[in-house]
Amino acid sequence: MKILITDDHAVVRQGLKQILAEEFTRAEFGEAASAQEAIEKVWKENWDVVVLDITMPGRSGLEVLKEIKKSRPKLPVLMLSMHPEDQFAVRLLKIGASGYMTKESAPDELVGAVKKVMAGGRYVSPSLAEKMASYLAVDVQTPPHERLSDREFLVLRQIGSGKTATAIAKELGLSVKTISTYRMRILEKMSMLNNAELTHYAIQNQLV
Repeated sequence: MKILITDDHAVVRQGLKQILAEEFTRAEFGEAASAQEAIEKVWKENWDVVVLDITMPGRSGLEVLKEIKKSRPKLPVLMLSMHPEDQFAVRLLKIGASGYMTKESAPDELVGAVKKVMAGGRYVSPSLAEKMASYLAVDVQTPPHERLSDREFLVLRQIGSGKTATAIAKELGLSVKTISTYRMRILEKMSMLNNAELTHYAIQNQLV
C-alpha cells in the first residue's frame, strides 16, 4: 500500500505520516512539498491514495486535483484544508475528490477517511454531511461565488486576501492582463463594482 502525502509544511507531512503509519503498518509513504512535485510523483509512480493539502504555493490543490484526475481518474484523493468545510467541499467533490476534511480533525477521523476512500467510498465529516443535507433540503438561492469558474474562484480568494494583480499573476503563473480579465468577469458575475466589495464579500463569507 502506497500513500502520497502532499503539504508544503514538513511538520504537517510528518504528523500525517505518523498518524497513518500507526494504523497502516505496512504502508509505504511518499511526500511532496509542492503542487508540481505532487503531479510529477503521481505521473511517475502508482499510489493507492493521495492526501492533498488544498492551499500550497504556486498552483492550488484544486488545480492539482484536476491534473491528478486527468492522468489517474480512479486514484482516490483525500483533500485536507484549513478552511471552513462547506466553502470548498462541494466544489472539490464535483471535480472528483474522494473526501474532504479539515486539518483540525481528530487522528482517528483521518484513518477512517483513508480507509473509506480506498474502499471506493467518499468521505465527508459528519458535521459537513449535515450541512450538505440541510443545504439540499432548503431551496436556497445559489451564493454568487458558486457561479464562478474554479480559476475565477481562486482569483476572488486572492483579491479577498488583499493581494495585488501582480502578486496574484506571479503566484498562479499567469499574466497581469489575464488576472485583470478574470477580475472583470468576477465583478460582472457577482454584480460588484470594485476590489473593496469583493474583499468584503470574501471575508463575510469566510472564503479567506
